[in-house]
Amino acid sequence: MKQTPLTNRRLSFYSLKLRPFRTACLILVVTILAFTLFGGSVLTASLENGMNSMIQRLGADLMVVPEGYKADMEEVLLKGDPCHFYFSPSIAQQVAQIEGVAQVTAQFFLTSLSESCCSAQVQLIGFEPETDFVIQPWIARTYGSVVENGVLIAGSDIVLESDHTLRLFNCSYPVAAQLEKTATGLDSSVFMNMDTMKSLFASAREVGINFLAADEPGGSVSSVLVKVKKGHDPETVASLIRNRIPQVDVIVSKSMITGIADNLGSLVDYIQMLAILLWAIAVLVLTAVFSVTINERKKEFAVLRILGATRKRLVSLVLTESLILSAMGGVAGTAAAGVLVLPFSAYIGERLQLPYLQPNTGVVLGILALSLLLSSAVGPLASIYAAARISRTETYLTMREGE
Repeated sequence: MKQTPLTNRRLSFYSLKLRPFRTACLILVVTILAFTLFGGSVLTASLENGMNSMIQRLGADLMVVPEGYKADMEEVLLKGDPCHFYFSPSIAQQVAQIEGVAQVTAQFFLTSLSESCCSAQVQLIGFEPETDFVIQPWIARTYGSVVENGVLIAGSDIVLESDHTLRLFNCSYPVAAQLEKTATGLDSSVFMNMDTMKSLFASAREVGINFLAADEPGGSVSSVLVKVKKGHDPETVASLIRNRIPQVDVIVSKSMITGIADNLGSLVDYIQMLAILLWAIAVLVLTAVFSVTINERKKEFAVLRILGATRKRLVSLVLTESLILSAMGGVAGTAAAGVLVLPFSAYIGERLQLPYLQPNTGVVLGILALSLLLSSAVGPLASIYAAARISRTETYLTMREGE
């Protein structure tokens, strides 16, 4: 019969199998560590990704909206909650006259319905191609063409009909393209030029649906987006707009982003501190357990020495056991984190109420490799002291203990 050599790996597996409860507890410690490392790292990378995407997509330094609708505008941008509010289009001309204003463009908001007349309830945004400096550069990256009349551009989260259309107010409109994900409320918005918005507005009127707008698109607008001249402070320009134009609110993009960034920074710091704390606790727990275990197994190691195992072999055996434990816990923890974090990115972003954009596959694989490396290293690092102790133990004295 063929004999199988007792390698360190085989001996380590036998030893771990003989102590199932201790083995399971140690694997659980590393599993929790790996879960936090991988899940927390993906979470922080996604939040930072979302924040960078939001900065790139806002495009305007200031957003002028009717008085009392500042929070609603932020909800549109951050969460895509459908809403509509209106004021006179003359506001755009007044804003353009303010010192420090370089460009202005108006937008018109409409909310579809989740009834039989529409595919879903979404935020509809009409823009003026002649003056727009916010929407069209973003659309050009995906669509690469001028948005024609009667054509829609959908955000990444919009669910289209099977024929690549959207039905709005009993009319079907072709969707020319879906934009790349941005982790903002714009992902659940639909964009069109102002002529298409007028047509859609007329269709809504025909089916008896009335909105808050006193006039159709062109007769009223929802927001005026402002680009500030170089060398001018957006806060100062915003203050001038508030003082000179009555009944408007002004959102300063930088201030809004700063507030989100502060919340994001606090969350990221908490996750990083938790990961460091858990890693330190894992090292301490495993060090204590390995020290106690090695003390209990002194005679076992003494027998191995008598059978010809060298001190180096015993040290290697202890380190192999700890590496197997750590590797098993690392795989279990990262797998659990992957199952809970990766498929539910949209839900996580919604619950956190922060921009959340999952990194690409390459970045996720890099985080996975680093998490496995750190979690797998915790066992051997914790067992170094125990391995050093066993290497200094005298076999004769060990065997005579207890006599």
